[in-house]
Amino acid sequence: MDLLQNYQDDSGDSNPELRNHPPLEDATATSAPAGVENESSSSPDSSPLRLALPAKSCAPEVDETLMALGVPGSEKKNNYNKPIDPTQHSVTFNPSYDQLWAPLYGPAHPYAKDGIAQGMRNHKLGFVEDSAIEPFMFDEQYNTFHRYGYAADPSASLGSHIVGDLESLKRNDGASVYNLPKREHKKQKLEKKMLQKDENEEEEKEHGEEVDNPSTEEWLKKNRISPWAGKKEGLQTELTEEQKKYAQEHAEKKGDREKGEKVEIVDKTTFHGKEERDYQGRSWIDPPKDAKATNDHCYIPKRWVHTWSGHTKGVSAIRFFPKYGHLLLSAGMDTKVKIWDVFNSGKCMRTYMGHSKAVRDISFSNDGSRFLSAGYDRNIKLWDTETGKVISTFSTGKIPYVVKLHPDEDKQNVLLAGMSDKKIVQWDMNSGEITQEYDQHLGAVNTITFVDNNRRFVTSSDDKSLRVWEFGIPVVIKYISEPHMHSMPSISLHPNTNWLAAQSLDNQILIYSTRERFQLNKKKRFAGHIAAGYACQVNFSPDGRFVMSGDGEGRCWFWDWKTCKVFRTLKCHDNVCIGCEWHPLEQSKVATCGWDGMIKYWD
Repeated sequence: MDLLQNYQDDSGDSNPELRNHPPLEDATATSAPAGVENESSSSPDSSPLRLALPAKSCAPEVDETLMALGVPGSEKKNNYNKPIDPTQHSVTFNPSYDQLWAPLYGPAHPYAKDGIAQGMRNHKLGFVEDSAIEPFMFDEQYNTFHRYGYAADPSASLGSHIVGDLESLKRNDGASVYNLPKREHKKQKLEKKMLQKDENEEEEKEHGEEVDNPSTEEWLKKNRISPWAGKKEGLQTELTEEQKKYAQEHAEKKGDREKGEKVEIVDKTTFHGKEERDYQGRSWIDPPKDAKATNDHCYIPKRWVHTWSGHTKGVSAIRFFPKYGHLLLSAGMDTKVKIWDVFNSGKCMRTYMGHSKAVRDISFSNDGSRFLSAGYDRNIKLWDTETGKVISTFSTGKIPYVVKLHPDEDKQNVLLAGMSDKKIVQWDMNSGEITQEYDQHLGAVNTITFVDNNRRFVTSSDDKSLRVWEFGIPVVIKYISEPHMHSMPSISLHPNTNWLAAQSLDNQILIYSTRERFQLNKKKRFAGHIAAGYACQVNFSPDGRFVMSGDGEGRCWFWDWKTCKVFRTLKCHDNVCIGCEWHPLEQSKVATCGWDGMIKYWD
């Protein structure tokens, strides 16, 4: 009630000045300590009791010690000029744009947390800005400084300041080496002429009368006209001892080389089996009577069952005996061709020796009674498989990279060979004459594959192209070459004869159609292996369900033909796995060969 009464008294007060200002007793009461009553507050006319709270500020505390010690106004000036340290986490002033974006001094550590952000780097040590001076300007000032001793100061504005010898600057009127006046050029020419004259006079003093005598070396050197001057004309009468020694060594080397070329390797063979004919008179190459395909369905091999080791160097190619596969022929880099038993003993049956260098390729005839071998000694030899005798030898003087007999039964006397001189040469083996040359490729020929009922054949070359030929006609009927294509050193025909699998040197196997257009099948592509740089053989299973290939790391890869997915990978050899052949009758058996000299059999 007292409070209401006081309020009414204040509102009823007619003096506006009293109404606007608080009473004196209230002001004194607020200044008193908290919880202590003033004497005037006990009177009924005074305001109620008030508590005085300490003042608080939301602004952060600032250490004013350094500001007090420094010169007034200098802090602000220094802050605006110096760059911001990127490691500090707070800034006590408002920096300018130039300070915020100023480049860091010195290289930043590439892995430091306080370095430049990865996106801003254009160098492994940070961000490198373009220089403020062009290379030509730098070279001009650099050469001028080394020639005259002065150059423009690059740190000065507009290059108005000069560093170096100021006297030389005045003498040359501030010219650089690239803009000398004409008089300076003339002066330099005269100085050179004077130097040459002095040198000639010194030489004349040394040699004296010899310089004036045309028969002396000194006169020839002084009056030389051509690069050959200085040498006396006429034949040299006698050789020096050093020249005689060199001529003798050269003649010996030449004689050895000619002898080595003339030496011919004698064709010979060695039979390693028990007997060449059994008690019934059957030859050792005759297939067993019970050799038949039990099932058309092929399976991927899982384990290693046998090894044929007899080559002292790498094996470059293997071929199963046609239709039956009871024998395996191998070509080695040790110049030998060997044939191995597959079904019975698993041993080497015969060795054929006739090449003087590594054997590159081998190929059976349709019945297996004969086979061809091509070597780096530039010879192609036709062997009798049973007796090991050389029937005939063919050569053009170039290295044959691939040899092939025509697949037709009535054309088993036709031999095709892809040569290192970009040609495909066709021989008639009965007469030994070259009957045709297919010469369109731009590189060494790597493969020959017959298609379209043996009426055509496809060749690949180091020129990264495929060419299709009509047999007997040396005109290309289809030329396949794209910018993305690589060389294809191995090509195999699918069992249904509709597709070609080509080993491309960009680590993939490409599929081409064998029909009229020979188009690339873009939906089928087999990859995953590393074959770049190696002519790893690509092959099919007899039922066409699987594609297989060796690779440069000694593995043999198996892909599913329909899905193009990797089915299985076998670690076969320590070195390159260069060849792989699926057995024609055994559904799950595969033979592989490698540069480690081993031939392995897998089941």
